[in-house]
This record gives sequence, structure tokens and C-alpha cells, in this order.
Amino acid sequence: MRGIYMELGSSWRRPGQLPAELTSFVGRVGELAEVQRLLGQARLLTLVGPGGVGKSRLALRAAGEAAAEFPDGVRLAELSGLKGPELLPGVVAEALGLPAQAGKSRIDEVIEYVADRELLIILDTCEHLVDACALLANLLLSQAPRLKILATSRQALDVPGEYVLPVAPLGLPEEGEGGDALELFEQRAAVAVPGLELTDSEREIASALCRRLDGIPLAIELTAVRLRALPLEQLAARLTESFALLDGGRKAVLLRHQTLRNTIGWSHELCSPAERLLWARLSVFAGIFDLAAVEAVCTDLQLPTGTVVDPLIGLVDKSVVLRHGNSYQLLDTIREFGAEWLDRVEETAAVKHRMIAYYRSRLQHFQERFFSSDQAPLHKALLPERENLRAALEYAHADGELLPVAAAMWPYWLCSGQPAEACHWLDLALVQQPEVSTERVRALQWASMFTALQGDQSTAKRLAGEMREQAEQVADQRLIALAQMCSGQASGFLGECDEAVAELAPALDELRRVGTDLDVALATMRLGMVHALDGRADAGIAILSDVMRLAGENDKEDKEDNSNEENSEESYIQGCAYGYMTVAHLVAGDIDAAEQTGRRSVELHDLRDGVLNLGITLDAVAWTAVAQGLHHRAALIFGGVDAPFDLLDRRRALGNPMLTRLHAQALGAAEEALGSEGLERLRRQGARLPREQLVAFALSHSDTLPGIPAQPESCGTSDLTQREREVAELVARGMTNKAIAEQLVISKRTADAHVEHILAKLGFSSRSQIVALVSAESRQDANRAG
Repeated sequence: MRGIYMELGSSWRRPGQLPAELTSFVGRVGELAEVQRLLGQARLLTLVGPGGVGKSRLALRAAGEAAAEFPDGVRLAELSGLKGPELLPGVVAEALGLPAQAGKSRIDEVIEYVADRELLIILDTCEHLVDACALLANLLLSQAPRLKILATSRQALDVPGEYVLPVAPLGLPEEGEGGDALELFEQRAAVAVPGLELTDSEREIASALCRRLDGIPLAIELTAVRLRALPLEQLAARLTESFALLDGGRKAVLLRHQTLRNTIGWSHELCSPAERLLWARLSVFAGIFDLAAVEAVCTDLQLPTGTVVDPLIGLVDKSVVLRHGNSYQLLDTIREFGAEWLDRVEETAAVKHRMIAYYRSRLQHFQERFFSSDQAPLHKALLPERENLRAALEYAHADGELLPVAAAMWPYWLCSGQPAEACHWLDLALVQQPEVSTERVRALQWASMFTALQGDQSTAKRLAGEMREQAEQVADQRLIALAQMCSGQASGFLGECDEAVAELAPALDELRRVGTDLDVALATMRLGMVHALDGRADAGIAILSDVMRLAGENDKEDKEDNSNEENSEESYIQGCAYGYMTVAHLVAGDIDAAEQTGRRSVELHDLRDGVLNLGITLDAVAWTAVAQGLHHRAALIFGGVDAPFDLLDRRRALGNPMLTRLHAQALGAAEEALGSEGLERLRRQGARLPREQLVAFALSHSDTLPGIPAQPESCGTSDLTQREREVAELVARGMTNKAIAEQLVISKRTADAHVEHILAKLGFSSRSQIVALVSAESRQDANRAG
């Protein structure tokens, strides 16, 4: 469970990033040291304890302190909002920053990504998916010898080789000593009542209160905040009285769990009726939410829209609801308590129905504004609510109403680059509702398109054929034309360009007559794409230019005459169109034009953080750099794209022969110019670039990274981890990797990896450079000592 003092993120935080700490970390010195020690020995370490005990906070603090020991990073997979095991691999892939790759399952993508990386993955909140998490951990660890996993759960995963560390409550006050529990209470009390300092007698009362709460951090947090309304003496008395009523016949084995429930129950008793009702209704949200969502989902005649702010503020003041900026969130245990009350008052179905309707309405608005400059802002507004979107899909599936919700999700999935998740839900929806309907035909359209984006073109064509049959049954000419477009797209990706044009050209003509602007833009982009991928550069460029005119994008000449007009910032369709124009310009030999369109494509895809499309476009930018003779630049960008894509994987280019050939040719030319070792060194350097820096570099005109020359100078062995410094010293003694492995009692493969990481960090290409650096530093140390 996420700790109450953890950052929530009012602004969007990318999946996988560790959250910042907003409050002080109290105690746990021994536990932190033990986690660090066990991470040095174990490949799977599970922190186990009851809800509210602080497992997540301990894991995140320990992982942050250990980050330097993992050259390929530390990534967080948050599982509390995940309802079922099916999407677990997708959530982990998302945490790793992996776009869905054509023709691969998400689990295969994760395995191939982690296989050769020295990486720490945190699986946070595993208890409701313990079997699935155990299977995933066992599979990943067996395939990735340098991977480590840190899990948090209310029970062990029971995987071979698992180390289990029980997380106890904070240390309780003893005779003459305060203890960590009292320290936490005092710190949070000072936040609740600014300037508060406890007297000695008050510290005794607080100590007794902490003992009554069994040292459980969440229980202490919930109690300390009550000092805003009650003096400490009254607070302790009322808590003791409430626990006497709530405890009943507690058994020692359930003590801590019951203590937390009693504390939450006591907080519930102190709420007003409106606050209790709102608390129960808020439990349907799986992730963060804003006031608009609260008003849409949680209000009715009993709790009118105009009155919901006061109980929401009351719940925030009581630390039942956490607030950060304009966002709110319930902690897992508090959400579970609210869900029980929602069932008890028999409102679960009604509130879930309102939640489904709310998110479907937002998605329909997104669809209506998709082909406009509103696209990226609407997408980014939904990104922080991905857990709620998944929850809405789960609720709809349980109610037998998945089809309309899944069919409305396409703009979010398309902009997010999530074809695998889209196919998962659309497949479930199509199975759940086999009857022919207009809505089902629309769902088939997006099922076909997302399947094509996964690289399974034969299935995409089959779905397009089923779509056409059912579109004819409902006698909808627009949907018939869209079915033709879907089939043509699949043919184009397969390289069957004549067949694709034969399907796309008449589909476009019909959509110009009966379709929407979005339909026409998609069909135009697909037709231009097919010409570009078939080497028909002039035709492809001319058709793709029509996409920009449809979107309102000004060309260069227009800008000179209409300087007050701004380019359209519709991101997805134009970004793809500019990307395929880049391919066409490269085929035509117009390198300057390829550079210009490639940059514009990167700019557009970056507006909505479109990882999948951004990766494909960055490949084209790297191909352009090779054509310009900028091999150093190309190698760095290749490396940056290697992080989410597998090197030389045919499906990296969506299985298209033209894209595959262009990639192989450019990579070969870069290797010839830089040498195999130089290319690998630069790719490793590029692979460690943060996404923002990679995009900025791709948009620049530089051949080198800012502040880093083409042959980087080392800052010294101080940049290395302790283990890497040990390895560097042994290299300097002239030892081989095999000898180093024997000396340090590690595998040769691990020694090889350490040497590679040292070379990459220092920007070196040979062992002799390591020897020279270590020798120079030794001389400097000797001179300083003398």
C-alpha cells in the first residue's frame, strides 16, 4: 500500500518513475540497512507486512538509495489499481517505458528488454495478484541474470530464491526513550498544528497513544491529523473509548490488522454523514481524481453537486483523502474500507455506472476533438487517470456493457501507443456482444487498426473483412469505406502496395463523400504512407501534404504570407504523415527535406508523449543523420531508440520491408564509419539518455550531446559504483575478465557486464584507457599524500 506521506503527483508523472518524497522519512535505519544488504545478495526481495505498516515507503527509499548500483535504472510498477492479472505484463512494460511492439506479447517485450540489463524493478502492492506476480517474477529472473526485483506485499510470493523481509511497525516508546513511532507522531502533529511542541506530560500521552496504535505509521498519521480539532488529552481519551467498542475479542494474530481497521473506523465515526457517504463513493476510483470527476460520479439528490466541496475538504482535513495540487487520492486500505461501506449502503452498482458514464463522456469529447489542436491537451488530461480508465473498463465488463466503453477508448490508446491493451479490451468486448450493431462495427474498425499496429496483418485483414460484412448488414456506406481503409492499411504494412492502393483509393473517394474530416485525414495518411513505403516518393509526398492542409498546417510559403497564423498542433495523424514524408524524402534523395520533416514529426509526437510513434520517427531521424554523414549523431539516436525497441528486430519497423531495409542499411553504414566497438559505445551512451534529452538532441542540429565531445573525456572513477571501481582497479592490474570473475567470486558474464558499463560511463572504447585512468588517479593520490 502506498504510504500516506508519499507524493501523489498533481501533474503527470511518467509510469515507472520513482515519486518524490513530500514529507520526512522517519526511522527505519536498521530496516534500510537490511534492505540494502539483502539487495546485494538476493535477486528477489519481498517486503511483507500488514496494510499501513510502511512497506512501499521503505521500498522506495531503499531503491532510491541503491539506484547508483543499477546502471540501467530503477523502475516502479504500481499495481494497486490493477483489478486482474491479465494486464500485469502491460503495466510492467509501461513502467519500463516500452511501447507495444508489432507481433509481440507484452511479456515477451519485457523479457527481451530486461534480459541483458542491470536493473531493479519494484513491484508495489502484489497481494491481490500474488500468483500472477510470482509467475512473472520467476519468469523474468530466470531470463535476466542481472535483474533484481523488490516487491511489496501482505504475503510472500513463494518463488524459489525469494528473500522475505518482514516490515514491522515503527519502534514504540520505551522507558526514557521516544522511539520512531513517537517521532512520526510529533512531526505530523507539527504539520497538523503549525508551531506545536509537546510538553513532557504531553509526550507521555502521545507515547501511550502510539503504543495503542501499535506503531503502525498509517494509523499514527490518521490520528495525528485529528489534533486540528481536538486537544491531545481529548484525542487520546476518545481514541481509547472508540477502540474499546471496536476491539471486541481481538486475537493477537490479527492485532495489527485490527488496530488499523479500528483507527480507520474511528476516523469514519468522526466524519459527518455527508463525508461518510462521499468516502464510500470515492472508493470506485482506482487512481487519482479531480473535483470534476467527484462531481460527476459521486453526486446525486442525496449529495447534490453544489454541496460536495465541503465534505471533500473535510475528508482532506482528516487525511482520509490525500490532496496534491488539483488531484486527490484514497490510499488502498482506506479505499477498501470505503468500498465495504458502499456495498453496505447498496450503492455500488449506481456509483460505478456513473463512473462509466463519466469517462465514456470524456472519451467521446476526445473523439470529437481528436483531429484538432486539442488532441494533445485532452490526451495529457487523461494520462494521470489511466487506473480509473481501466477500472471503468473492468466495471463495464462485469456489467456486460464493455463494447461502448471499449469502442470509445480508441483515441486514448492511439495517442498513448498502446495497441496491445486496446486489442485486449476490444477482443473481450467483441466476444461479449456478438450481435451485429453499428457500435460493434466501429469496435471492429479499431480492433483491426490496433492489430495492424501490433504487426499481425493477417488478423487485421480478417477483422476488416468481418467489419465490412457487418457494415453491409447495417447498410452504412461510411463504415463500409472505413472497412476498406482498414484492409488497405494491413496490405500496406505487408508491402502489398498495389493491393493496398486498390483498396485505399476508392475508400478515400467514398469517405470524402460520406465521412468525417477525421475519416478523410486517416485514409489520406494511409494512402500516402503506402506510396511512400513502396518507393513512390513524389506521389507519397503529394498525398501526405494533403493531410497537413486538412489539419490546417501551413506550409513554408503560407507562413511567409500569413505570419499571424499558427500551425495546427494535431499530433497523431500529422506526426505520422510527416514521418512517412521523411521516408519518402530519403528514398528520393532529398536529405534536407527529410531532416525538416523528421524534426516536425518528432515535435508533434512529443506533444502527447507518443512513445511508440516517437520511437519510429526517431529511427527515421537517425537514418537521415547517416545520409548526412553524421554517424556519431545517428548512433546516439539509435541507442536512445534501442531502449524501448529491440535492436535489429524486424518488427521494430512494423514488419514493413521498406522500413526494415532502411534501418539495416543505415545501421550498417554507421558501423562501417564508427567501427563495431565505437557504434556500441555510442549506442550504450544514447540508451541512457532521459527521453527529454533524447528528443532535444534529435531536434538540435548537433552531432554531439551538449557538454559531451565525440570522444567523451572521463570525469574519473568517482563516477563509478563501488563494485565498478573494484573491477576497474583489477583491469588496471592487467587481469582478464575471467580472472576478475574468479577474484570477486562472480560469474564471467557479470564481470563482462561490469567492464562494459565502465567503458560506457567513462566514454572509453578500450581497456587500455581504463588502465591509464586508474594509473593517473593513483599517481595523483600519491602526490597529494606526499
